[in-house]
Amino acid sequence: MLPVLEKGVGNPSSSHYHGKVQSVAVEQARDQVAQMVGARSSNVIFTASATEANNLALLGVLNNSINSRSKILISAVEHSSIFETAQWIAKNGLATIKLIPVTPGGYIDLNSLDDLVDQNTALISVMAANSETGVINPISEISKIAHSHEVLFHCDATQMVGRIPLDMEKSGCDLVSVSSHKIYGPGGVGSLIGLHKGIRSLEPIIHGGGHEQGLRSGSLNSAGIAGFGKAAEICTIERLSESLNVRNLRDYFVSELKNKICNIHENGDSKHRLPNTANIRFENAAADAVLVNLDLVSASMGSACSSGAIEPSRVLLAMGISREAANESIRFSLGRFTTLEEIDQAVAQIVISVEYVRKMTLREVV
Repeated sequence: MLPVLEKGVGNPSSSHYHGKVQSVAVEQARDQVAQMVGARSSNVIFTASATEANNLALLGVLNNSINSRSKILISAVEHSSIFETAQWIAKNGLATIKLIPVTPGGYIDLNSLDDLVDQNTALISVMAANSETGVINPISEISKIAHSHEVLFHCDATQMVGRIPLDMEKSGCDLVSVSSHKIYGPGGVGSLIGLHKGIRSLEPIIHGGGHEQGLRSGSLNSAGIAGFGKAAEICTIERLSESLNVRNLRDYFVSELKNKICNIHENGDSKHRLPNTANIRFENAAADAVLVNLDLVSASMGSACSSGAIEPSRVLLAMGISREAANESIRFSLGRFTTLEEIDQAVAQIVISVEYVRKMTLREVV
């Protein structure tokens, strides 16, 4: 990013020398991001976040004058940037929104999806992997159902890319959203990537100078995009070996917790999930109380965007988990730089915190 910052006097959309210097960095990043998901660089639209990319996917399809369909299907466990956008769309009468239920394991119910999709469906939006449980959805099967009804399929792949390979052509995704900071790039950068049909089906939701093929106006964050591109290149090369290492650490972490704390359970299908995530219920220990007593461990009751919420996770509730159990559940995520020593330190702190909260809870009952 430094060369772009040091020469950052130009706008990559300008035709003068300084603009061209910036443009070279942006186009290199566009190619790097495209290679990460098996797409063409010409179909990469840079945004300020995956949230914006998700909004562009949903609203962009509805805004297209060619599209006469007025129903969108989303899974019941989507990230807030999809779920809340869909609720806004329904509230303003722009389309009918239907929720696709999930199994107790946390992944999409394919039979229910097949029943819900019809000739009035404009878009199906299902995340590749859940941000709270790590459970992976059957993307290829979803795309087959969508395309059998000539419906576009959008996939929020923010959690998956960088951890598990995703090839848009092979999986059948028409549109994919990704985020820079989820793959260790700078914050404030994201992208909506499409196959040709997906891109042609969009209309902009931000208007102005017609940047990014007219789909996202506004001067580009050249330095952030350059960092995003390099992060994409690194994770494309290293994600398999990195994921194996993180998976081993995650499994060790869960095993240690189960050995040292009684009455704990993993939420979601542990056989079909991302290598870095574990969602764990500690019976008779309120999750918010446990988290308050963890000085050096960063974890949450849900996704980062909703960690301040008092209500239990709607993702866990949609899986059929009770409110009590959801309020006793914590999401743990490991990363590229997590070490075995840090895992041992985290386990020790969690054991102390859970035991303390359980004692306090028992006293209150007595």
